[in-house]
Amino acid sequence: MMPGRFMGAYVLDWIVGDPPQLPHPVRLIGAAISLGERLLQRPARPEMEVLQGAVLTAGVVSGAWATARIVARAGRMPDVVLGWTILATRSLLDESAVVVRAVELRDLPRARALLSRIVGRDTGSLDGPEILRAVIETLAEGVCDAIVAPLMYLALGGVPAGFAYKAINTLDSMIGHPEPPYRYFGRVAARLDDAVNFVPARLAAVAICAAAFVTRHDARRAWQIFLRDGGHHPSPNAGRPEAAMAGALGVRLGGMNYYGGEPSPKPELGAEGRRATVRDARGALLLTAVASIAAFSVAWICVAIGRRR
Repeated sequence: MMPGRFMGAYVLDWIVGDPPQLPHPVRLIGAAISLGERLLQRPARPEMEVLQGAVLTAGVVSGAWATARIVARAGRMPDVVLGWTILATRSLLDESAVVVRAVELRDLPRARALLSRIVGRDTGSLDGPEILRAVIETLAEGVCDAIVAPLMYLALGGVPAGFAYKAINTLDSMIGHPEPPYRYFGRVAARLDDAVNFVPARLAAVAICAAAFVTRHDARRAWQIFLRDGGHHPSPNAGRPEAAMAGALGVRLGGMNYYGGEPSPKPELGAEGRRATVRDARGALLLTAVASIAAFSVAWICVAIGRRR
């Protein structure tokens, strides 16, 4: 991808975000996953369910890659526009900010309803600090999933690689769950998501530490908690940026969540920190924005150097 187009896609994401009235490729990917799930998923032995899920995963990822390649080569849609649809800094910040604002106004019912749109956990009984914790965790994970990883794959492999990543990430969010009925059916999608986010998650944590330095948060503590607690999370990746964010803000992340009424305890990250406040959540918004700019800057330099060779 040309450096100018790469920059144009990033700037367009900041300006436009993800307008709900426009069709978005991720929604099309989600529709393809839902259709494939209906066609392929059948109760069977665990190994057969794993195979069913593997077929769906391979089909969706290869289909996303091939479609993006065909569209890009046909010139029917500029690389700038295709690249914009892969990135999600603006939507991540906007959807998180409205939740923080609702908590600030003490409108907890609205905050819970808005939060339920961006997290999978149960939100109906969360108090203010727990809502803010969920927002901060979402922002930290989003630095990887919505910013660093898409930028990295867009820089490395252009629009097709970026779309393949979004397909993997969407598969994981829809079927990559350890609970039935996806325990076996979604296993390949979950493991593939772990693999493609292994490097981006650690780069995201470094970007958060750098953002903490720039914004005069506690960069040293961010690095310490990243190294100390980043591996405690059940996910091999999610805990890295979350731990860095916890250290930068001095808050405690992790703990008990509920999914469909079932408890799902997570190790605490930055356990000695305080419960999250509105000020902390606003700090997380700033850290996310600065981390995004830092990650883009590094990725753009890599793209520019690559074009000169």
